Amino acid sequence: MTKPLTSAPSTRELQPATRLVHAGTLRSQYAETSEALFLTQGFVYESAEQAEARFKGEDAGFIYSRFSNPTVAMFEQRMAELEGAEAARATASGMAAVTATLIGQLKAGDHVVAAKALFGSCRYVIEELLPRFGVTSTLVDGTELAEWQAAVRPETKVFFLESPTNPTLEILDIEAIARIAKSAGATLVVDNVFATPLLQSPLKLGADCVVYSATKHIDGQGRCLAGVILASEKFINDHIHTYLRQTGPSISPFNAWVMLKGLETLELRVERQIANAVKVADALAGHAAVERVIYPFRDDHPQAELARRQMKAGGTLVTFEVKGGKAAAFKVANALKITRISNNLGDTKSLITHPSTTTHQRFEEDARLGMGIRQGMLRFSAGIESADDLIADFAQALDKAL
Repeated sequence: MTKPLTSAPSTRELQPATRLVHAGTLRSQYAETSEALFLTQGFVYESAEQAEARFKGEDAGFIYSRFSNPTVAMFEQRMAELEGAEAARATASGMAAVTATLIGQLKAGDHVVAAKALFGSCRYVIEELLPRFGVTSTLVDGTELAEWQAAVRPETKVFFLESPTNPTLEILDIEAIARIAKSAGATLVVDNVFATPLLQSPLKLGADCVVYSATKHIDGQGRCLAGVILASEKFINDHIHTYLRQTGPSISPFNAWVMLKGLETLELRVERQIANAVKVADALAGHAAVERVIYPFRDDHPQAELARRQMKAGGTLVTFEVKGGKAAAFKVANALKITRISNNLGDTKSLITHPSTTTHQRFEEDARLGMGIRQGMLRFSAGIESADDLIADFAQALDKAL
């Protein structure tokens, strides 16, 4: 980094809780406690010769905030150390990260294999955007390893999945899928947003790249949009760096600063959210208006064993179905007084959404059913409120659906 910033010492040997507070911190000559916010578009050079060397990559330092920025660099370094990645690049949103990761690797004639259970915008990129550039795709049941293997073609370049899936909380075997991708000469990209970096480490399981919507748990307080891509230095240099630099899906320094502040409390918030999710899931399972509850660490989850092997905890989200379809689901959501209706997740405030009419509304009903999304399904994102208050709120709302 260029003066007046000091170098950030590595914290990789420390525990996640410590890395979340200290990793990547750079200090100016003023020795500020909080990370500095560099709201600047460009940077000044000491001479024309230095500017030339900077653009050639011969002089370390910043050029333009579309390329890099000290505050953004701190966020990227902290995320890399938390994830155990060699490198990270931040983007303006989670979907900017997903799109950059795919387009950065692909060209006309290439082929993508992806799990069909995906966030609606990810399905749009794969099914509708990539074909405009001559990239084909095959969607598979992500839980069936044989389908991943059968979908491979000579031109297959990328595997893409999320686990747990949105909103059905299916668990995909990342390690096994990574082996299939490697044998096919393809890279594996994992959207790890539901698990967070604290609960699942896709790179250690064999993935080549991990993407996040940092908007979710990393900010976690409903303030700013952000995304981040994490991988090896080679992957970032070969596929991501130039794409981001030339096309500009850049994160603002302010948003990067907000993400740094969010990371400091990430572990505390996620621990409380998980505890609340577990208690709410158990309470929902005992109510007569609920047809089924989906939570990865419950014994009745179809992939519970895999979830416990692959994740450190079951996560902050609970999906459940109420009897009576859409009308009953709407009645429950509308009756809640603490949990608010929103399609966001990972927030300190508990949130609920009806996937069929929000995050996945653009799909035909048959396609939604193929992803396991039914009209009575609701997705609950646990906040940090009192679990007792949340459970009482759900009880009164569910009673209205009987």
